[in-house]
Amino acid sequence: MTNQVHRLVLMTALAAAFSAAILLAQSPAASAVGAVTRIDPAAREIVLKTDAGAEVTVTLQATANFRRVAPGETDLRNAPAIAMTDINAGDRVLARGKPSDDQKSFAATLIVVMSKSDIANKQAQERADWDRRGVIGIVTAAGPDQIAITLRGPGGNKPMTIVPAKEAVIRRYAADSVKFADAKLSKIGDIKVGDQVRARGDKSGDGARMTADEIVSGSFRTIAATVNSIDAGENVMRVTNLDGKKAMVVKINPDSVLRKLPPQMAQVLAARNRPPEQGAAAQGSGSGAPAATAENGGPGGAGGGRGGEGRGGRAGGGDLQQMLERTPKITLADLKPGDAIIVSSTEGTAPNQITAINVVAGVEPILTAPGRKDMALGSWTLDMEGGGGQ
Repeated sequence: MTNQVHRLVLMTALAAAFSAAILLAQSPAASAVGAVTRIDPAAREIVLKTDAGAEVTVTLQATANFRRVAPGETDLRNAPAIAMTDINAGDRVLARGKPSDDQKSFAATLIVVMSKSDIANKQAQERADWDRRGVIGIVTAAGPDQIAITLRGPGGNKPMTIVPAKEAVIRRYAADSVKFADAKLSKIGDIKVGDQVRARGDKSGDGARMTADEIVSGSFRTIAATVNSIDAGENVMRVTNLDGKKAMVVKINPDSVLRKLPPQMAQVLAARNRPPEQGAAAQGSGSGAPAATAENGGPGGAGGGRGGEGRGGRAGGGDLQQMLERTPKITLADLKPGDAIIVSSTEGTAPNQITAINVVAGVEPILTAPGRKDMALGSWTLDMEGGGGQ
């Protein structure tokens, strides 16, 4: 599984970990959830950094009750009592009580703690289960009760039908967000042909069918563009989409990943992304890039696109992401007007604005066919893998 899946697993674990918060939220008292950054036993204070990034000071009332909850537990009757001294930095805490008017402090009567070590153990279990029972694919058929996907791998395409289990948790990435924390509860009927799906569940003996316990879907797109201007203060780029020469705004957030391909890697990937005759021509022209063949990942080989579909950009049957992760990260300040970039993103609410998952620069060789000056995306794809967030 990719790092993106492992980040998704992490967020799944944290979401499940404080499902008890749902129960607490039903009471009249307010609550705050976050990670412990500082503890002051003498002042009976705990400082939390919430998931939204705000800092909240929790003052523990003399009658405050402390409980430890296991990840996924929803019944506080199964949460043993603990002492304030059992709380450590890095633990997740839900504080229930009375907030100040500015919401920056809390007078808490109940503290529910999930320890950092319990979180780590839960994450390890989740990762292992996703590795063992998880799949990733592109939706080829969608209906009200089941979907069909194409699994991609070195052996080529493999179809699979996915049916949600009775108690399956189905989520969908929100428009304009690359964070799994923003994914909304959904239903199987919301999934569309062309979506990317991650699912975890029990597979049939032949691997052609899965009864899924968890399904996460999203609509994603990849564009090629040239940079027109950069506003580092606003974290946006104004670009021209090479498809139709349309002006677009690319938003960069803390979860976006920007990288630049070294020239030699760009030449290799360009050769792999071209039809065989173009790859051979490029090699003969002295570019130094190897011809695209079945052996090195060209069309018909392990890297011939999405699971062998002939769509480029997945060199070596899926090792593009590994190659990208070995390239150095850059910032907006490292880009300049005129640079060519490839951007992967979620489908946004506005057609002329996207939030980037990946931005890859240094891609001129990939976008330019031999003997031509104009650039086009062609069959290149980055998919959604390797963003920040999930």
